[in-house]
Parts: sequence; C-alpha cells; structure tokens
Amino acid sequence: MLNIVLFGPPGAGKGTQSEKLIDKYKLVHLSTGDIFRYNIKNATELGTLAKSYMDKGQLVPDEVTIKMLEAEVNKHANAKGFIFDGFPRTHNQAEALEKFLASKNTSITLMLALEVEEQELKKRLLLRGKDSGRADDKDPEVIQKRINVYNAETAPVKSFYESQKKYVGVNGIGSIDDIFKSLCNAIDTF
Repeated sequence: MLNIVLFGPPGAGKGTQSEKLIDKYKLVHLSTGDIFRYNIKNATELGTLAKSYMDKGQLVPDEVTIKMLEAEVNKHANAKGFIFDGFPRTHNQAEALEKFLASKNTSITLMLALEVEEQELKKRLLLRGKDSGRADDKDPEVIQKRINVYNAETAPVKSFYESQKKYVGVNGIGSIDDIFKSLCNAIDTF
C-alpha cells in the first residue's frame, strides 16, 4: 500500500499536486482542508468548531482532526493507498496516524514536502484569495499567522519522518508539470 504525506506550507501547491498524484497512482485523497470546508459549508457541529479556529489562522485541535481522518480512512477499506494532504500537522498527529495505520497493518511510505519560500507563498495565497473567495487567503495578517503557525507547529513534523528515513523534499517552485515530475520521481525511486 502506498501511503504518502504531502507536506508543505499554506500555498505550496499541495492541492494541485495531490490531484495529479491521485490520478497517476490511484490513491484516495484525504485532505483535512477539504473535509473541514465540507463541514463548514454544511454548518455541521464539527464545521462550526473548525471554522472558529481556521478564521483565526490556528490549527484545529488534534483529537477532532484525527477522529475525522480515521472515519475517512475506514470508508475506503479496499484502497491502494492514501495521500494525506494537510495531515499530520503536529508531532502528536504523526504519532497518532502511525498508530492508527499500524492497526490497519500499514504505515506511511514517505513524506513528500513541497518547499517554497515565504514571499512566494504570500503571493500565491493572496492570488488564490481573489480567485477562490476563501476568507483565510484574503487577509495578509491571517496569511502571515498561518505561515507562522506552520513554521512553529507543523514544520517540526519533518523531523518525525526524517528520523524514519521517509522524508523527501521537492522544490515547489516551477511549472506544475515540472514539480509533478519531481514528485513522481521521488515516489518511483523511493
């Protein structure tokens, strides 16, 4: 089973690249952002709670995120593998994911990280905010806070996978196709 953590700061291109990877490798896409947005749009109890954190540029608490993700994995018993997009975001989430996957007799194959400089991220997010209508991509202060939260709380997850020799960094600047080729090369040669 091919299980990939697609990693990178907000605006790195995870959503764009995950779609291409899903098609090529026939993986099930599990995006915490998509799951949260669905729940927010449908005003579920979880969606309302998640929105209160996201609007401030904060991470949704681990226990909420992990339960949601486990339910999504359990819906796809015959999957060839999963691409985890936007998860895990903390060391605790990485450990919880490993424990859960071990209970399913599998584990994370590798973490693919899209590496993009901060100024480029800000440009991409502001542009996406104009096109998508996402409130969290329109406000430069919220964008900066999201990047700061990523650097302080999420980036350290890299060391969790580095210690397992499962981390691969890929340059996230360039054409979509060139970045995709680099990601595929990393997967195929891992």
